[in-house]
Amino acid sequence: MTDTNSSPPPDAISPVADAPPGNWVDRYAPECTRPYLRLARLDRPIGTWLLLLPCWWSAALAEVALERPYPSPWLLALFAVGAVAMRAAGCAYNDYIDREYDALVPRTASRPIPSGQVAPAEALAFAAVCALIGLLVLVQFNAFTIRLGIASLILVAIYPFMKRFTYWPQFVLGLAFNWGALVGWSAVTGSVGLPAILLYAGSVLWTIGYDTIYAHQDRDDDLMLGLKSTAIRFGENTMTWIGGLYAATVVLWLAAGLMAGTHLVYFTVVVLASLQLAWQVTTLNTSDPGNCLRRFRSNRDVGILIFVGLVADMALSRFAGLA
Repeated sequence: MTDTNSSPPPDAISPVADAPPGNWVDRYAPECTRPYLRLARLDRPIGTWLLLLPCWWSAALAEVALERPYPSPWLLALFAVGAVAMRAAGCAYNDYIDREYDALVPRTASRPIPSGQVAPAEALAFAAVCALIGLLVLVQFNAFTIRLGIASLILVAIYPFMKRFTYWPQFVLGLAFNWGALVGWSAVTGSVGLPAILLYAGSVLWTIGYDTIYAHQDRDDDLMLGLKSTAIRFGENTMTWIGGLYAATVVLWLAAGLMAGTHLVYFTVVVLASLQLAWQVTTLNTSDPGNCLRRFRSNRDVGILIFVGLVADMALSRFAGLA
């Protein structure tokens, strides 16, 4: 097994196996920073997008409920910085916990800790610094939101251990990853409303679906290592399960919009997003890792579409009110 107690010389530093070819970290970042940027997943930013977008949706949905013409740029910027920082902290912590398993799986063996690019103690220190940045962002919000944000750390702490004990680690991931669907609303209103709860529930189901697709890349390796996932639990029925999860997601997202007072634009956009989700299910090939990865990554487009729909709904509603 690779010695992870010290970093290798610079010429041993190599890209991570599942990073997009030609990503900006591998092409442009100073070589000494690349191991930490990879640890933060900045060479694979899809996870940051999936963490950020529920925050943006929720903040925008709260602004809709208050009949405001657009989301607060300040809040959107805070959430963006916070998502990058907390995604980095979470990944460094997760990789530290999973370092022995990652070293045994071809797809993850090239990650910074098992490959020796970053020592375990260095990864924990990096996680702490990133978490501190996240805290500095969090304290910019109201007192209720600060307490709500801190509560999410329980889920973040236990998530890496779940695949050792349950076939549903994706459920815990969904609870943690979509906490921003609650925080976004509370940052605007100072409380948690029913639309935010519906948005959160739908987003949790969405995460279970897309992360099951992602987990199929490692299904055989997880079986060999005695680890668990919904990919293993669903097995040959994966498409049926994900189809059901996505269908429930769409219903809950529509209900959240209805309760918040959105209009036709938002509902149309959610229907369009549902077509993309249907494409994921109907074209999924769980035995092809590349197929799974492409469909997993496509969920960023779903998230951006929902956010653009909310902003357009606000703008057009404002225009119609002034006409």
